[in-house]
This record gives sequence, structure tokens and C-alpha cells, in this order.
Amino acid sequence: MKKLLSILIVAVVMMTVVVPAMAKADRLEQIKEKGYIEFCTEPYWAPNEFIDPTKTGDEQYVGTDIELAKLIAEKIGVDLKINPLDFSAVLIGTADGKCDMAISAIAWSPTREMAMRLSNGYSFDETVGYGFLVREEDVDKYTSIEDLANATVITQSGSVQEAIYNQYCGNAKNFKLVANMTDGYLAVAENKADVCITAIGSAELYAEANGGLAVPDFKFDTDPQMSATVVATPLDGTDALMDVINEVIADVVENDKYQEWEDYYKEYAKGLGLGN
Repeated sequence: MKKLLSILIVAVVMMTVVVPAMAKADRLEQIKEKGYIEFCTEPYWAPNEFIDPTKTGDEQYVGTDIELAKLIAEKIGVDLKINPLDFSAVLIGTADGKCDMAISAIAWSPTREMAMRLSNGYSFDETVGYGFLVREEDVDKYTSIEDLANATVITQSGSVQEAIYNQYCGNAKNFKLVANMTDGYLAVAENKADVCITAIGSAELYAEANGGLAVPDFKFDTDPQMSATVVATPLDGTDALMDVINEVIADVVENDKYQEWEDYYKEYAKGLGLGN
């Protein structure tokens, strides 16, 4: 009986080790078996991902990241199932393994790298970086971190910009978080906040498209790796899925496909009155 009990214990222990390992090994195979890859994104960040109100269903979601997701699904040989979420839910859902991949203008960060598997960069913003969006009349008022002491600052919850505020600032009179960056931009425009911490390139596009807003001459001195935009997948899987994603990214970068998409969707977004 003791020998039998020992064998049973060993068998149970082996199952607890082997079963999770098998579960981790077959996310790509599961995607192939179910015939689609579930893709999470926050569709409010033109030109990366946004909504065309003239279309319906999955066709309404357009942008550079949508094109990248379509290529990945095509490479795997499955359909693309789009799951639109708030940005914080995109990150949580990916970290929890509830979606197969997230492409949503996700900037690399060390904390994200610990929670999710991150791809090679497919877009880089080394020359622009992160700064402020303010009202036009305040463009000379907020040009440094110290100037935030008398400001109401806003940014997107769960974003790299929130991490930047916590790391470099923390001195604002008031600090607010919103579900998406567009709400942050609107809060500044409507005098509900003074400064939105955001990507400078995005802020410049939005200010150009909407008027009344401006980007001060200020840039955060951040980790250069934060210039990379990446695809995220859950940690509960082998490198197989990420290997496919990185193959697609390598082709997109080498052939300047992403830049072509970006040029096209910037004009597309402007035609809809968007400008993130």
C-alpha cells in the first residue's frame, strides 16, 4: 500500500507539472484548431486603430494595427476576431490570457515585459517621444515638469504615460486618469484639465485636426526602448505564436509596409475628423 501510495503521489505531482506545460505549449495550436485568433485593441487611437462610422461589424475597425493583425492572422491561416476594449482591459485581458494577442499602440515598458510576452518593435518614435498637450493659450505656460505644480494633469489609465507621470512627475496640483487618450485630449480642450501627458506625435496630429490645442516645447527624457511599439501576447504559451508574429513584423519593417499604412490611415482619420 505504501509503495502504491508513493506511486500515486508521484503520478499526481507529474500531472501538475506536465499539464500546465502542455497548456502552455499549445496556444498557437489552439488558435489553429478553433480557426481564429482573438485580437484585443482599444479602437480610439488613430491612425493605429479607430472606428469608421460608415461601416459595421469588424469592418468598422480600421488603422495600421488592424492591418498588422490581419497579416498575422493570414500568416497563421485563421480568421481574425476583433475584441474592442478599453486600453486597461486590453492589457489585463492579455496578461490574464483571455485574448490571444493585443495590438493597440502598445509601447514597450519593463513592467509590461514582466506581465506579457512582447514582440520585436514594429514602429519606432525615437525622435518624438512623450510630452504635453495643452490649450493654445497655455503653450508657454507648461514647458517643464516643475510647471505642473499648479496644473490639473490627465492621462490614460494603464498607459506608459501614466508610468511616466509616476516616475518623473507626481507633483501636479491634481492628477486624473481616463479610459482612453481621446478623453484626455477632450478634457484639456473643455478646460477640465490643463495638461495631458501623451505621445507628442499623437498630440500634434490631434491639435492639427481639432484646433485650439498645442504641444509645448518639452519632451520627457525616457528609456529609449519606450520608443518601440510592440505586439503583446499572454505568457501562458510557448514562443511559437510570438515567432510567427515576429516573422510578420520583420517583413513589415523590411518592406516599409507599416509606414505606408501610417501615411494612408493618417489621411483616412483626418477625413473622419479624427487626429490622434
